[in-house]
Amino acid sequence: MTKPMLLVAAAALVDADGRVLICQRPEGKQLAGLWEFPGGKVEPGETPEACLIRELEEELGIVVSRACLAPFVFASHAYEGFHLLMPLYLVRRWEGLVQNREHKALAWVRPAQMDAYPMPPADGPLVAWLRDLI
Repeated sequence: MTKPMLLVAAAALVDADGRVLICQRPEGKQLAGLWEFPGGKVEPGETPEACLIRELEEELGIVVSRACLAPFVFASHAYEGFHLLMPLYLVRRWEGLVQNREHKALAWVRPAQMDAYPMPPADGPLVAWLRDLI
């Protein structure tokens, strides 16, 4: 039996000190308590870039322009009920201050220290790519 495909766009926001923003999933959501890159489900007819611009404004209160989204790497992971395809974009420039609007917690973490933050199976492997870059 084939599983439905879920397209989720995510962002690695990188600050001037080389730290990356990760967000803790709130209670009541699937994978609650785990740390992930901000982003969300791509809506029908929406591009991954448009999704990220929308999600980053909704979740974090920041404005990101399309030109500041740099495609980086992607995850492809089979969960029990669906298959996740998740492009990860690097974002080094945005407008506004990052605010926690939806998550249990936010953390700015160097990629080398991300092992201390439990992540969903699809997010974890992407950290190795960030370690090589930052």
